[in-house]
Amino acid sequence: MLSSLLVNIGETIINIFTNLWESSGLSKGDWQNYVMLLVSFVLMYLAIVKKFEPLLLLPIAFGMFLINIPGAKDVLWIKNEGTSEEEWGLLRYLYFGVDKVIYPPLIFLGIGAMTDFGPLIANPKSMLIGAAAQLGVFLTFIGAILLGFDAAAAASIGIIGGADGPTAIYLTVALSKFTDHDLLSTIAIAAYSYMALIPIIQRPLMKLCTTKKERAIKMKQLREVTKVEKIIFPILVTLVVGLLLPDAMPLLGMLMLGNLMRESGVVERLSSQAQNGLMNTITIFLGISVGCKALGTTFLQLETLYIIGLGLVAFCFGTIGGLLMAKLMNKLSGGKINPLIGSAGVSAVPMAARISEDVGRESDPSNHLLMHAMGPNVAGVIGSAVAAGFLLACFGG
Repeated sequence: MLSSLLVNIGETIINIFTNLWESSGLSKGDWQNYVMLLVSFVLMYLAIVKKFEPLLLLPIAFGMFLINIPGAKDVLWIKNEGTSEEEWGLLRYLYFGVDKVIYPPLIFLGIGAMTDFGPLIANPKSMLIGAAAQLGVFLTFIGAILLGFDAAAAASIGIIGGADGPTAIYLTVALSKFTDHDLLSTIAIAAYSYMALIPIIQRPLMKLCTTKKERAIKMKQLREVTKVEKIIFPILVTLVVGLLLPDAMPLLGMLMLGNLMRESGVVERLSSQAQNGLMNTITIFLGISVGCKALGTTFLQLETLYIIGLGLVAFCFGTIGGLLMAKLMNKLSGGKINPLIGSAGVSAVPMAARISEDVGRESDPSNHLLMHAMGPNVAGVIGSAVAAGFLLACFGG
Protein backbone atom coordinates (compact mmCIF):
# COMPACT_ATOMS: atom_id res chain seq x y z
CA MET A 1 0.00 0.00 0.00
CA LEU A 2 2.77 2.43 0.98
CA SER A 3 4.77 1.63 -2.10
CA SER A 4 1.72 2.19 -4.33
CA LEU A 5 1.07 5.54 -2.63
CA LEU A 6 4.69 6.59 -3.15
CA VAL A 7 4.46 5.59 -6.82
CA ASN A 8 1.29 7.67 -7.26
CA ILE A 9 2.90 10.65 -5.55
CA GLY A 10 5.96 10.27 -7.74
CA GLU A 11 3.87 10.10 -10.92
CA THR A 12 1.88 13.16 -9.81
CA ILE A 13 5.06 15.17 -9.21
CA ILE A 14 6.44 14.09 -12.57
CA ASN A 15 3.19 15.07 -14.30
CA ILE A 16 3.21 18.46 -12.58
CA PHE A 17 6.76 19.23 -13.75
CA THR A 18 6.04 17.83 -17.22
CA ASN A 19 2.99 20.06 -17.57
CA LEU A 20 4.95 23.05 -16.28
CA TRP A 21 7.69 22.40 -18.81
CA GLU A 22 5.28 21.91 -21.71
CA SER A 23 3.37 25.09 -20.82
CA SER A 24 6.53 27.18 -20.39
CA GLY A 25 8.03 29.20 -23.19
CA LEU A 26 11.33 27.38 -22.82
CA SER A 27 9.84 24.32 -24.54
CA LYS A 28 8.24 26.31 -27.39
CA GLY A 29 10.76 28.89 -28.54
CA ASP A 30 12.87 28.78 -31.69
CA TRP A 31 15.77 30.87 -32.98
CA GLN A 32 13.42 33.35 -34.63
CA ASN A 33 11.85 34.25 -31.29
CA TYR A 34 15.21 34.99 -29.74
CA VAL A 35 16.46 37.02 -32.70
CA MET A 36 13.32 39.19 -32.52
CA LEU A 37 13.81 39.62 -28.78
CA LEU A 38 17.27 41.01 -29.54
CA VAL A 39 15.79 43.31 -32.19
CA SER A 40 13.26 44.57 -29.66
CA PHE A 41 16.08 45.30 -27.19
CA VAL A 42 17.88 47.33 -29.86
CA LEU A 43 14.73 49.35 -30.59
CA MET A 44 14.12 49.95 -26.89
CA TYR A 45 17.72 51.15 -26.58
CA LEU A 46 17.25 53.56 -29.49
CA ALA A 47 14.01 54.87 -27.97
CA ILE A 48 15.23 55.22 -24.37
CA VAL A 49 18.90 56.10 -24.73
CA LYS A 50 19.06 57.75 -28.15
CA LYS A 51 15.50 59.16 -27.92
CA PHE A 52 14.68 58.12 -31.52
CA GLU A 53 10.91 58.80 -31.86
CA PRO A 54 10.37 57.32 -28.36
CA LEU A 55 6.63 58.04 -28.18
CA LEU A 56 5.92 55.33 -30.73
CA LEU A 57 9.16 53.41 -31.04
CA LEU A 58 9.09 52.38 -27.36
CA PRO A 59 5.57 50.84 -27.41
CA ILE A 60 6.31 49.25 -30.81
CA ALA A 61 9.49 47.70 -29.40
CA PHE A 62 7.72 46.45 -26.29
CA GLY A 63 4.86 44.99 -28.33
CA MET A 64 7.48 43.14 -30.39
CA PHE A 65 9.14 42.00 -27.16
CA LEU A 66 5.89 40.66 -25.67
CA ILE A 67 4.68 38.74 -28.71
CA ASN A 68 8.05 37.05 -29.31
CA ILE A 69 8.46 35.70 -25.78
CA PRO A 70 8.10 31.96 -26.49
CA GLY A 71 4.62 30.78 -25.58
CA ALA A 72 3.24 34.29 -24.97
CA LYS A 73 1.54 34.53 -28.37
CA ASP A 74 -1.12 31.96 -27.37
CA VAL A 75 -2.07 34.06 -24.36
CA LEU A 76 -1.65 37.57 -25.75
CA TRP A 77 -2.89 37.04 -29.32
CA ILE A 78 -5.29 34.15 -30.00
CA LYS A 79 -5.63 30.93 -28.03
CA ASN A 80 -6.75 27.83 -29.94
CA GLU A 81 -6.65 29.83 -33.17
CA GLY A 82 -8.80 28.42 -35.96
CA THR A 83 -10.90 26.20 -33.70
CA SER A 84 -14.39 26.53 -32.22
CA GLU A 85 -12.72 27.33 -28.87
CA GLU A 86 -10.78 30.31 -30.24
CA GLU A 87 -10.23 33.04 -27.64
CA TRP A 88 -8.81 36.50 -28.30
CA GLY A 89 -6.09 37.77 -26.02
CA LEU A 90 -5.37 41.35 -24.92
CA LEU A 91 -3.18 42.32 -27.88
CA ARG A 92 -5.66 40.93 -30.41
CA TYR A 93 -8.38 43.14 -28.97
CA LEU A 94 -6.06 46.17 -29.08
CA TYR A 95 -5.12 45.30 -32.66
CA PHE A 96 -8.78 45.65 -33.69
CA GLY A 97 -8.20 49.41 -33.93
CA VAL A 98 -5.38 48.83 -36.42
CA ASP A 99 -7.21 46.08 -38.30
CA LYS A 100 -10.18 48.39 -38.89
CA VAL A 101 -7.89 51.43 -39.53
CA ILE A 102 -9.33 53.37 -36.60
CA TYR A 103 -6.16 54.45 -34.81
CA PRO A 104 -4.31 56.36 -37.60
CA PRO A 105 -7.20 58.78 -38.32
CA LEU A 106 -7.54 59.44 -34.59
CA ILE A 107 -3.81 60.19 -34.45
CA PHE A 108 -4.40 62.68 -37.29
CA LEU A 109 -7.19 64.27 -35.25
CA GLY A 110 -4.65 64.98 -32.51
CA ILE A 111 -2.03 66.18 -34.99
CA GLY A 112 -4.54 68.61 -36.49
CA ALA A 113 -5.37 69.97 -33.04
CA MET A 114 -1.66 70.62 -32.42
CA THR A 115 -0.82 72.10 -35.84
CA ASP A 116 -0.69 75.76 -36.79
CA PHE A 117 -1.32 76.09 -40.52
CA GLY A 118 -0.59 79.81 -40.34
CA PRO A 119 2.81 79.63 -42.09
CA LEU A 120 1.25 77.67 -44.96
CA ILE A 121 -1.68 80.09 -45.27
CA ALA A 122 0.73 83.05 -45.24
CA ASN A 123 2.79 81.47 -48.01
CA PRO A 124 0.51 79.17 -50.07
CA LYS A 125 3.37 78.44 -52.51
CA SER A 126 4.73 76.18 -49.76
CA MET A 127 2.14 73.63 -50.88
CA LEU A 128 4.21 73.09 -54.04
CA ILE A 129 7.17 72.05 -51.90
CA GLY A 130 5.02 69.66 -49.87
CA ALA A 131 3.79 68.13 -53.13
CA ALA A 132 7.30 67.85 -54.60
CA ALA A 133 8.50 66.09 -51.44
CA GLN A 134 6.17 63.19 -52.32
CA LEU A 135 8.65 62.36 -55.11
CA GLY A 136 10.16 59.73 -52.84
CA VAL A 137 6.80 57.98 -52.49
CA PHE A 138 6.31 57.43 -56.21
CA LEU A 139 9.95 56.66 -57.10
CA THR A 140 10.06 54.07 -54.32
CA PHE A 141 6.76 52.63 -55.55
CA ILE A 142 8.41 52.06 -58.96
CA GLY A 143 11.50 50.59 -57.31
CA ALA A 144 9.41 48.15 -55.28
CA ILE A 145 7.60 47.03 -58.45
CA LEU A 146 10.95 46.38 -60.12
CA LEU A 147 12.00 44.26 -57.13
CA GLY A 148 8.98 42.01 -57.62
CA PHE A 149 6.45 43.37 -55.14
CA ASP A 150 2.84 43.55 -56.28
CA ALA A 151 1.20 46.98 -56.71
CA ALA A 152 -0.52 47.04 -53.31
CA ALA A 153 2.67 46.07 -51.47
CA ALA A 154 4.72 48.55 -53.53
CA ALA A 155 2.29 51.35 -52.65
CA SER A 156 2.58 50.46 -48.95
CA ILE A 157 6.37 50.55 -49.17
CA GLY A 158 6.40 53.78 -51.16
CA ILE A 159 4.35 55.70 -48.60
CA ILE A 160 7.30 55.41 -46.19
CA GLY A 161 8.66 58.36 -48.18
CA GLY A 162 5.79 60.47 -46.87
CA ALA A 163 7.67 60.58 -43.54
CA ASP A 164 4.44 60.10 -41.63
CA GLY A 165 4.08 56.97 -39.51
CA PRO A 166 0.27 56.97 -39.07
CA THR A 167 -0.17 57.46 -42.83
CA ALA A 168 2.15 54.54 -43.57
CA ILE A 169 0.26 52.33 -41.12
CA TYR A 170 -3.12 53.43 -42.47
CA LEU A 171 -2.29 52.69 -46.10
CA THR A 172 -0.52 49.41 -45.33
CA VAL A 173 -3.51 48.06 -43.39
CA ALA A 174 -6.02 49.36 -45.94
CA LEU A 175 -4.16 47.62 -48.77
CA SER A 176 -3.30 44.45 -46.83
CA LYS A 177 -6.31 42.58 -48.25
CA PHE A 178 -4.97 43.12 -51.78
CA THR A 179 -1.52 41.60 -51.20
CA ASP A 180 -0.11 38.37 -49.79
CA HIS A 181 2.75 40.24 -48.07
CA ASP A 182 2.55 40.89 -44.31
CA LEU A 183 4.30 44.26 -44.25
CA LEU A 184 2.79 46.20 -41.37
CA SER A 185 5.44 45.79 -38.69
CA THR A 186 8.36 46.21 -41.09
CA ILE A 187 6.93 49.35 -42.71
CA ALA A 188 5.98 50.91 -39.35
CA ILE A 189 9.41 50.26 -37.84
CA ALA A 190 11.19 51.51 -40.96
CA ALA A 191 9.02 54.65 -41.12
CA TYR A 192 9.53 55.65 -37.50
CA SER A 193 13.20 54.71 -37.48
CA TYR A 194 13.94 56.88 -40.52
CA MET A 195 11.85 59.73 -39.11
CA ALA A 196 14.08 59.62 -36.04
CA LEU A 197 17.16 59.64 -38.30
CA ILE A 198 16.03 62.67 -40.31
CA PRO A 199 18.84 64.90 -38.91
CA ILE A 200 21.42 62.36 -40.09
CA ILE A 201 19.75 61.68 -43.45
CA GLN A 202 18.84 65.21 -44.43
CA ARG A 203 21.89 67.30 -43.52
CA PRO A 204 24.29 65.88 -46.16
CA LEU A 205 21.56 65.98 -48.82
CA MET A 206 20.76 69.61 -48.00
CA LYS A 207 24.40 70.61 -48.36
CA LEU A 208 24.80 68.55 -51.53
CA CYS A 209 21.80 70.16 -53.25
CA THR A 210 22.42 73.77 -52.22
CA THR A 211 25.28 76.26 -52.38
CA LYS A 212 26.64 78.18 -49.41
CA LYS A 213 25.25 81.37 -50.93
CA GLU A 214 21.78 79.83 -51.21
CA ARG A 215 21.90 78.57 -47.63
CA ALA A 216 22.61 82.08 -46.40
CA ILE A 217 19.56 83.66 -48.08
CA LYS A 218 17.38 85.55 -45.60
CA MET A 219 13.64 85.50 -46.16
CA LYS A 220 11.18 88.25 -45.33
CA GLN A 221 8.97 87.83 -42.29
CA LEU A 222 5.66 86.14 -43.07
CA ARG A 223 2.50 88.20 -42.93
CA GLU A 224 0.12 87.81 -40.03
CA VAL A 225 -2.72 85.39 -40.73
CA THR A 226 -6.20 86.30 -39.52
CA LYS A 227 -8.41 84.04 -37.43
CA VAL A 228 -11.00 83.96 -40.22
CA GLU A 229 -8.41 82.59 -42.64
CA LYS A 230 -7.39 79.90 -40.15
CA ILE A 231 -11.02 78.82 -39.71
CA ILE A 232 -11.81 78.78 -43.43
CA PHE A 233 -8.62 76.87 -44.34
CA PRO A 234 -9.49 73.41 -42.88
CA ILE A 235 -13.04 73.61 -44.24
CA LEU A 236 -11.88 74.61 -47.71
CA VAL A 237 -9.09 72.00 -47.91
CA THR A 238 -11.47 69.26 -46.80
CA LEU A 239 -14.05 70.27 -49.39
CA VAL A 240 -11.61 70.55 -52.31
CA VAL A 241 -9.65 67.37 -51.57
CA GLY A 242 -12.84 65.49 -50.64
CA LEU A 243 -14.43 66.29 -53.99
CA LEU A 244 -11.31 65.28 -55.92
CA LEU A 245 -10.08 62.35 -53.81
CA PRO A 246 -12.60 60.94 -51.30
CA ASP A 247 -10.19 58.14 -50.33
CA ALA A 248 -8.02 60.73 -48.55
CA MET A 249 -10.85 61.78 -46.24
CA PRO A 250 -10.32 59.40 -43.29
CA LEU A 251 -6.88 60.94 -42.67
CA LEU A 252 -7.27 64.43 -44.07
CA GLY A 253 -10.80 64.88 -42.69
CA MET A 254 -9.70 64.05 -39.15
CA LEU A 255 -6.61 66.26 -39.54
CA MET A 256 -8.74 69.22 -40.54
CA LEU A 257 -11.38 68.55 -37.88
CA GLY A 258 -8.67 68.68 -35.21
CA ASN A 259 -7.34 71.92 -36.69
CA LEU A 260 -10.81 73.48 -36.88
CA MET A 261 -11.39 72.66 -33.20
CA ARG A 262 -8.08 74.38 -32.42
CA GLU A 263 -8.63 77.49 -34.49
CA SER A 264 -12.34 78.05 -33.81
CA GLY A 265 -11.65 78.64 -30.12
CA VAL A 266 -15.11 77.47 -29.10
CA VAL A 267 -14.31 73.85 -28.15
CA GLU A 268 -11.14 74.22 -26.11
CA ARG A 269 -11.95 71.14 -24.00
CA LEU A 270 -12.30 68.97 -27.12
CA SER A 271 -9.15 70.42 -28.65
CA SER A 272 -7.21 69.83 -25.43
CA GLN A 273 -8.49 66.25 -25.19
CA ALA A 274 -7.53 65.54 -28.81
CA GLN A 275 -4.04 66.93 -28.24
CA ASN A 276 -3.40 65.19 -24.93
CA GLY A 277 -5.53 62.40 -23.49
CA LEU A 278 -6.85 60.93 -26.74
CA MET A 279 -3.57 61.36 -28.61
CA ASN A 280 -1.53 59.73 -25.86
CA THR A 281 -3.94 56.80 -25.43
CA ILE A 282 -4.15 56.04 -29.14
CA THR A 283 -0.38 56.36 -29.47
CA ILE A 284 0.09 53.61 -26.87
CA PHE A 285 -2.52 51.36 -28.46
CA LEU A 286 -1.18 51.93 -31.97
CA GLY A 287 2.44 51.32 -31.02
CA ILE A 288 1.93 48.11 -29.09
CA SER A 289 -0.53 46.78 -31.70
CA VAL A 290 1.94 47.33 -34.55
CA GLY A 291 4.79 45.84 -32.54
CA CYS A 292 2.87 42.66 -31.77
CA LYS A 293 2.70 41.91 -35.52
CA ALA A 294 6.49 41.68 -35.71
CA LEU A 295 6.71 37.91 -35.36
CA GLY A 296 9.99 36.31 -36.30
CA THR A 297 8.36 34.11 -38.95
CA THR A 298 7.13 37.15 -40.90
CA PHE A 299 9.78 39.73 -40.00
CA LEU A 300 12.97 37.73 -40.55
CA GLN A 301 12.77 37.51 -44.33
CA LEU A 302 14.76 38.89 -47.23
CA GLU A 303 11.93 41.25 -48.16
CA THR A 304 12.43 43.01 -44.80
CA LEU A 305 15.88 44.12 -45.98
CA TYR A 306 14.38 45.28 -49.27
CA ILE A 307 11.78 47.35 -47.45
CA ILE A 308 14.34 48.94 -45.12
CA GLY A 309 16.53 49.81 -48.11
CA LEU A 310 13.61 51.17 -50.11
CA GLY A 311 12.49 53.20 -47.10
CA LEU A 312 15.86 54.95 -47.03
CA VAL A 313 15.57 55.65 -50.76
CA ALA A 314 12.09 57.07 -50.18
CA PHE A 315 13.27 59.48 -47.48
CA CYS A 316 16.26 60.61 -49.51
CA PHE A 317 14.30 61.33 -52.68
CA GLY A 318 11.50 62.97 -50.69
CA THR A 319 14.08 65.38 -49.29
CA ILE A 320 15.68 65.93 -52.69
CA GLY A 321 12.28 66.54 -54.33
CA GLY A 322 11.47 69.29 -51.82
CA LEU A 323 14.92 70.87 -52.16
CA LEU A 324 14.75 70.93 -55.96
CA MET A 325 11.31 72.55 -55.92
CA ALA A 326 12.54 75.18 -53.47
CA LYS A 327 15.57 75.84 -55.69
CA LEU A 328 13.28 76.33 -58.67
CA MET A 329 11.08 78.68 -56.67
CA ASN A 330 14.21 80.57 -55.61
CA LYS A 331 15.19 81.10 -59.24
CA LEU A 332 11.70 82.21 -60.24
CA SER A 333 11.48 84.62 -57.29
CA GLY A 334 14.81 86.26 -58.08
CA GLY A 335 16.67 84.75 -55.13
CA LYS A 336 14.13 85.48 -52.38
CA ILE A 337 13.53 81.89 -51.21
CA ASN A 338 16.10 79.90 -49.27
CA PRO A 339 16.16 76.38 -50.81
CA LEU A 340 16.82 74.85 -47.39
CA ILE A 341 13.13 75.11 -46.54
CA GLY A 342 12.51 72.52 -49.26
CA SER A 343 13.83 69.70 -47.10
CA ALA A 344 11.00 70.42 -44.64
CA GLY A 345 8.49 69.34 -47.29
CA VAL A 346 8.59 65.83 -45.86
CA SER A 347 5.91 65.33 -43.25
CA ALA A 348 7.99 64.89 -40.09
CA VAL A 349 6.66 67.83 -38.04
CA PRO A 350 8.40 69.82 -36.62
CA MET A 351 11.72 68.00 -36.79
CA ALA A 352 12.31 68.60 -40.51
CA ALA A 353 11.62 72.33 -40.11
CA ARG A 354 14.11 72.51 -37.25
CA ILE A 355 16.78 70.93 -39.42
CA SER A 356 16.20 73.65 -42.04
CA GLU A 357 16.65 76.24 -39.29
CA ASP A 358 19.82 74.60 -37.95
CA VAL A 359 21.54 74.21 -41.33
CA GLY A 360 20.61 77.78 -42.26
CA ARG A 361 22.12 79.14 -39.06
CA GLU A 362 25.32 77.22 -39.74
CA SER A 363 25.79 79.45 -42.79
CA ASP A 364 24.59 82.62 -41.05
CA PRO A 365 23.86 82.60 -37.29
CA SER A 366 21.43 85.50 -37.74
CA ASN A 367 19.33 83.60 -40.29
CA HIS A 368 16.02 82.26 -38.98
CA LEU A 369 14.12 79.89 -41.28
CA LEU A 370 11.95 77.98 -38.82
CA MET A 371 8.63 79.68 -39.52
CA HIS A 372 9.30 79.71 -43.27
CA ALA A 373 10.09 75.98 -43.13
CA MET A 374 6.93 75.22 -41.15
CA GLY A 375 4.84 76.08 -44.23
CA PRO A 376 6.33 73.28 -46.38
CA ASN A 377 6.42 71.04 -43.30
CA VAL A 378 2.68 71.14 -42.62
CA ALA A 379 2.09 71.03 -46.39
CA GLY A 380 3.95 67.73 -46.28
CA VAL A 381 1.42 66.39 -43.76
CA ILE A 382 -1.39 67.23 -46.18
CA GLY A 383 0.65 65.92 -49.11
CA SER A 384 1.31 62.54 -47.49
CA ALA A 385 -2.40 62.10 -46.70
CA VAL A 386 -3.32 63.00 -50.28
CA ALA A 387 -0.65 60.63 -51.64
CA ALA A 388 -2.04 57.83 -49.46
CA GLY A 389 -5.55 58.56 -50.70
CA PHE A 390 -4.35 58.52 -54.30
CA LEU A 391 -2.57 55.17 -53.89
CA LEU A 392 -5.58 53.70 -52.10
CA ALA A 393 -7.89 54.87 -54.90
CA CYS A 394 -5.57 53.30 -57.50
CA PHE A 395 -4.82 49.97 -55.83
CA GLY A 396 -7.50 49.51 -53.18
CA GLY A 397 -9.93 47.55 -55.26
